Amino acid sequence: MNTELQKCMNGELYDCHDSIFIERKAKAAAWCERYNSIPYSRRGERKRMLGELFGSVGSNVSIGTDFICDFGDNIHIGNNVSINHRCLFVDSNRITIGDNVLIAPGVQINTSTHPVVLEERLTKDWTPESGEYFCRTRALPVTIGNGCWIGAGAIILAGVTIGDGVVVAAGAVVTKDIEPNTIVGGVPAKVIKEIEVSK
Repeated sequence: MNTELQKCMNGELYDCHDSIFIERKAKAAAWCERYNSIPYSRRGERKRMLGELFGSVGSNVSIGTDFICDFGDNIHIGNNVSINHRCLFVDSNRITIGDNVLIAPGVQINTSTHPVVLEERLTKDWTPESGEYFCRTRALPVTIGNGCWIGAGAIILAGVTIGDGVVVAAGAVVTKDIEPNTIVGGVPAKVIKEIEVSK
């Protein structure tokens, strides 16, 4: 029988309040508090800290202040990536960010989701003594390709893959996969135009 962690990473319904998640969240919360307290001028120290928590991190990566993540170890970042201030990564499942990516202030990446139908979302016969959480949760990976620019305040939802060279407009909510070399915007995000790529 799969553990709750295995169910989570497999995209199955899982108990998000299992002890393994509580421990990892506590570690990430302490890390975020420490990271955000370091002055921006001490960039070398901040860069070293990324390697302490993240699953993998490339060269020339910077993350601004007020950064929050759920676990951290599910975050994988390529080379030449700038993540601006006040970003939130709910990395219950894997978040993969490619090379040469710009992520503007206030961006949210959410890998967690819940069933839409109420009866499926609620844990059947739940009581406070049952030891389970009152609602069911699923987590799906998010992938951002190479050369993307994610605009300020954009929200990327669970299970989304964003192709190489995509520009996501400020305030957009990305609910489904985005083809490479396109500009998307709106709620939900839709293709505004294709980007001409020099050959």
